[in-house]
Amino acid sequence: MQIVNIICVGKLKEKYLQDAVREYSTRLSAFCKFNIIELAEYKLPDKPSPSQIAQCLEDEGKRIIAKISKNSFVIPMCIEGKIISSEELSELVSSAGVNGKSTVDFIIGGSFGLSDEVKRLGDFKLSVGRMTFPHQLMRVMLSEQIYRAFQIMTGGKYHK
Repeated sequence: MQIVNIICVGKLKEKYLQDAVREYSTRLSAFCKFNIIELAEYKLPDKPSPSQIAQCLEDEGKRIIAKISKNSFVIPMCIEGKIISSEELSELVSSAGVNGKSTVDFIIGGSFGLSDEVKRLGDFKLSVGRMTFPHQLMRVMLSEQIYRAFQIMTGGKYHK
């Protein structure tokens, strides 16, 4: 069974977001071993300097890299990534398994994004568009798209 991880910075605080992720996690259990790996946010002042932001990205990046699975297909979520359709995401996840990658690691950074080092480790950089979304909401959106990807793979009725 394929393993799909979302490695993300920060905890979901709002119950409605927790409930949404829990629902998709339950649905995904029929298709894969789905995990959310939460990392603590780096503490910054209200108005951080560029050097403080750089330190934050470096610290979070090191902790993210430590959680990336060995021999996994790594997909950092970043604005400069490629925008793809749900069908293309389904093909991407499916082809990772066919090409010997039993684990797919999606990476969601914190408020300031991802370090360049994390992005360089990516096998495929993914963007959901040019709009900016809260990283906590992104976890729900990504969970839904992963579920949709497996529904597409298996010919399920969820995706129309």
